[in-house]
Amino acid sequence: MADPAARPRLRTSRPPRLARPFGPPRLRRLLRPLWPTTVRARATVGACAVVAAALAIASYTLLGLLGANLLRNAEDDAEQQALTVARLAADGKLDRVRPPAHGADFLQVVGADGQVLLASPNMARTPAIRAAGPQRPGTLFHTWKVRPLGGEHRQRVVQITTDTPQGLVTVYAGTSLRDVDAADDTTTAALVIGCPLLLATVGLVTWRVTGRALGPVEAMRAEVAEITDRDLHRRVPVPPTRDEVARLAQTMNATLDRLESSGARQRQFIADASHELRSPITVLRTQLEVALVVRDPELWPELISGALEDVERLQRLAVDLLLLARIDAAQPVPAVRLDLTALVSEATTARRGDRVPVRTHLAQGIEVAGSELWLTRVVTNLLDNAQRFADRQVEVVLRTDDGPPGPTAVLEVLDDGPGIPPGDRERVFERFTRLDDARSRDHGGAGLGLAIARDVTAHHCGTLTAQDAPRGARFVVRLPLAPGQPRT
Repeated sequence: MADPAARPRLRTSRPPRLARPFGPPRLRRLLRPLWPTTVRARATVGACAVVAAALAIASYTLLGLLGANLLRNAEDDAEQQALTVARLAADGKLDRVRPPAHGADFLQVVGADGQVLLASPNMARTPAIRAAGPQRPGTLFHTWKVRPLGGEHRQRVVQITTDTPQGLVTVYAGTSLRDVDAADDTTTAALVIGCPLLLATVGLVTWRVTGRALGPVEAMRAEVAEITDRDLHRRVPVPPTRDEVARLAQTMNATLDRLESSGARQRQFIADASHELRSPITVLRTQLEVALVVRDPELWPELISGALEDVERLQRLAVDLLLLARIDAAQPVPAVRLDLTALVSEATTARRGDRVPVRTHLAQGIEVAGSELWLTRVVTNLLDNAQRFADRQVEVVLRTDDGPPGPTAVLEVLDDGPGIPPGDRERVFERFTRLDDARSRDHGGAGLGLAIARDVTAHHCGTLTAQDAPRGARFVVRLPLAPGQPRT
């Protein structure tokens, strides 16, 4: 049997968690307080950073190109001197070598055994410059750097090895890099002084230009901060420039216009609703007070019946106001595919016993997307309005239309009543509007039916308009067909 002590033990405890390294997230958290918070400061810092990077790259490139060009010129001069001496050495005419001309500081000819065969006066006591050379006859061009030979500047040496009657000979020609170093020092000093000045100029200009550009934005912000719900008539100043800031100011003023209009509509709606609610409440209270005073039980049914009528009127008005509030809140419409033909047919069939009959001409299979409850309310409101003012009949037509802006379902409700004057065909859709106030009140209308119908239709991306008719009123509803709906 195996020894239990020799069995491996399972580790049940987790290893200790190591400390998180000081990575970029932690570094960003530490640097966040140092990062500028205003747009003006961020724009200035960004511009300076971009210009600094560009200046650094340009300076490095400039110094490299300048140094390479000057160095190439120095090498060409020294190489020309070395080639001339190498040709003389190959011909056995070292005695004809002249002192270094312009472009070369020293000359030295070294034999294969390391002995100096020829040297310029300034290299007379200098030992041979030893370097790895070729081991066979031929010519080799090689350059390297050596320490200053009796001077304070670097030297660039050109080595040429050639075959002579005395064997392999190496010619060294050196040139001073004082001009290269001086050019580098001067250019570096100019860049060290000029780049910070240019960077400071860029920062200052960016700060001033950004400040001038953001000045109108600050003025708009200050103006908007002072606008409350009581002074929506105020507007932000529009700068004379035709740029994005001016368009922003115009957009903000347009938004304030809409807010002011919305506030005015809400106040008017509240005032109209209060007026409409006050009338039935006053009548209901009067009837109840009369019922309390009158002790004759025979009159109570009539009083109670009148009170119930006012209660029903209040109930209908409350439902209409709630529906308008939901529409104004822009609640999304349930996008349910439904048969508009069946919906209209059901709404008209339920009115067979009404005072004014309804005739229908319905195309079959017309489908739209929307809320069945809300679209039924549209049809019901249009039928209520038509039957309220019709003399003998109401006609309902449902068809499709392929005209602009696209395939639509067209619902027309016509009556043979007095009609609507052309100047009032838009006003009838305003809330609590009655063209004949007394007559509408007698028929029980509160002036909300057509307004609700238009708002619900618009909520379904459709339109409701009052159009010309041979007689009476003609209301036309247009709704987009459901996707894939065949046109008839």
